[in-house]
Amino acid sequence: MANITRYNPFDELFGDFGKGFWLKPVTIPGVEEIKLKVEVKEDDKAYSVRAEIPGVKKDDIQVEVHGDQVSIRGEVKREKEEKKGEKVLHSERYYGMVSRSFSLPGEVDEKAVVAKYSDGVLDLTLPKKSGGGAHRIAVQ
Repeated sequence: MANITRYNPFDELFGDFGKGFWLKPVTIPGVEEIKLKVEVKEDDKAYSVRAEIPGVKKDDIQVEVHGDQVSIRGEVKREKEEKKGEKVLHSERYYGMVSRSFSLPGEVDEKAVVAKYSDGVLDLTLPKKSGGGAHRIAVQ
């Protein structure tokens, strides 16, 4: 049996023009998108997480660990202003947030977590342990 579809003349004119338009946010040309890339490794004693967060200051990074859940959040604030004398000729501002949450195979000892941030890379050492309660980590 054949499917019956209603003919729409606009489908021929516009085709796939509007498909997926509302699914992706509109990007602004010339402004790079911030992405948080994560690499997770495991050994007998701990999980190691390496997250690339370029352009984010250390004070604008938040790491939270709750059981086996790890959340990393970074806020970007970029301002660029070109002046000649007293006149502002060009000004750009960009504010954005990037975050990533994931589950690990086992629970983490929240009190022994070590977080270091250097050259746009966040290194987390998450010792294995079963425990509870959320704990916010200070980034060094």
